[in-house]
Amino acid sequence: MNCRLVSISGPRKGGEFELRADGSTAGRDPGNAIVLDHLSVSRRHCLIWRNGESWSIRDLDSRNGTIVNQVPVKERELRHGDEVVIGDCVFLFVSQTDARPEMAGVEPQQTRTIVRAEESRYLAAGEMRKELESSSAGRLTEIARNLERLLAASVSLQAAQGVEALTQGVLESALELTPGSRAVMWWSDGGWPEQRFHAGRERGVGAVEAPAPLLRLLEQLVEERAAMISETAGARIATAPVLAFGELRGGVAVECMAGGAPLQPEHLQVLAALAGVAGPLLDHALQMEWLEAENRRLQAASVCEHGMVGESAAMRALYEKIQRVAPADSTVLIRGESGVGKELVARAVHAGSPRAGKPFLAINCATLSETLLESELFGHEKGAFTGAIAQKKGKIEAAAGGSLFLDEVSEMAPVLQAKLLRVLQEREFERVGGTRPIRAEVRFLAASNRDLEDAVERGEFRRDLYYRLNVIPLVLPPLRERREDIPLLASFFLGRFAAKTGRKVRGISAAARTYLLHYDWPGNVRELENAMERAVVLGSGESVMAEDLPETILEAVAAPAELEPARYHEALNRAKRELILTAIAECGGSHAGAAKLLGLHPNYLSRLIRNLRIKAQK
Repeated sequence: MNCRLVSISGPRKGGEFELRADGSTAGRDPGNAIVLDHLSVSRRHCLIWRNGESWSIRDLDSRNGTIVNQVPVKERELRHGDEVVIGDCVFLFVSQTDARPEMAGVEPQQTRTIVRAEESRYLAAGEMRKELESSSAGRLTEIARNLERLLAASVSLQAAQGVEALTQGVLESALELTPGSRAVMWWSDGGWPEQRFHAGRERGVGAVEAPAPLLRLLEQLVEERAAMISETAGARIATAPVLAFGELRGGVAVECMAGGAPLQPEHLQVLAALAGVAGPLLDHALQMEWLEAENRRLQAASVCEHGMVGESAAMRALYEKIQRVAPADSTVLIRGESGVGKELVARAVHAGSPRAGKPFLAINCATLSETLLESELFGHEKGAFTGAIAQKKGKIEAAAGGSLFLDEVSEMAPVLQAKLLRVLQEREFERVGGTRPIRAEVRFLAASNRDLEDAVERGEFRRDLYYRLNVIPLVLPPLRERREDIPLLASFFLGRFAAKTGRKVRGISAAARTYLLHYDWPGNVRELENAMERAVVLGSGESVMAEDLPETILEAVAAPAELEPARYHEALNRAKRELILTAIAECGGSHAGAAKLLGLHPNYLSRLIRNLRIKAQK
């Protein structure tokens, strides 16, 4: 199998390189079989070798990568006509045993037939009338057959859902209506800068990558806005522009293998008609996809209006999941560390649901005793217990038609866990001291900052209740895992507290921002909110300075030396470390003794040791 690389663009344009079956390396080093002396090429860039009956290419960890048909690859099989890019050198892979033409040039050598839209008999009623009046019986039969096939293709394309299905339908129809062996299509969404997409299909194979040389030729030919049959290096190719309301939106081409059935002018007429049908349908499909994307964006934006701030990838994924979860009526379990904003997520789920116009009630299961929590949840009848002087509705009943948020549900007593399980299973409950069942017309949203799976294993939380609550899990990442959101959150809180206190605060200094970005925020968003409130209240300048931040942040973060305002705090931290280490040494390693010697509370000393990272040096 004699194969070669033909250079069609770049520093080695016009050159040809024979490929050895045992492997040919390409690179800048003189020891390569294919020497490409150019700075864009690595010393050993890639390897091409015969792999059984086929050929393969492998990138050798090059600096700029190896690209096949406009796609970066690590390793893949090569096919005749593939475009291979090595640095700035563009090649065509040529297999002489393959029947397909090389397609190396981008200029058609000969144009055989040209059909413009106004001349297409299947698109222009006047042209069809002339053809019918002058045609023989056999010709009329052929026209009728083509019209029937075009009608079937049109019906099929109109039923296609989405741009991808439509383009594959166009390519499949193009192969059915012509003797082509493979077809390609490109289209643009009309955006700026203009984006072009492409697809390919091969007879008997299905969807394939669109060969780059054929695509380049197609893009060049359809610029004339006319369908044509062209020849280049022995290949016969029919191309047709895809027009939508007079605007060029793309093109479709079919390629015939050498020695196969030839492309006839009638095939071009049919292909032009197919492209004419596809144009408005493609425009409509692109508009629908844009509208759906815009709708998703607006829905996500409406979710963000309910208090959540963040543009990181993790938060965008959370917004998208909330958008999908909110319309359902399923129970949602919100997981995350303390202070990440679990109640805000619960409110966003409620606001995006059909229950948005009904009550949203929240109850913290960790702040109430078992008796009070039971009364708060289920309500009680008059005289149910001492002090029950009147009937009281519980949160489940009061939230009828809306949502009930159970915060820190893991702290619920075992008896109440069993009662809540029954409500989730049977959707009914009884007031304390009552005998009449009441329907629970409420959506349950629960949250916990504990590892519920671990609590289940330790017997502290009912396994069956866990499964009932964990129908749809939502996990909020801690602030340290989405640091890109910290400046946005800090500015948000800064604006809120500046307006509340009447202070004019212009922004956050570079030094303060550095501390904020490098602190781990064990208290998450709540801790950041408190830090910004403190900075606004205690600060005196127009910007938040590093010294306005809490000492816990200044002590825990090593100050960058290039920031002048931070050097004071770094020096102060060094002095604290030396003082604490000296006191611990004088007390024989006793932290309690060191705290007494320094006049500090032992808990405060422990926090200093942890924040200053000197625990291991005691």
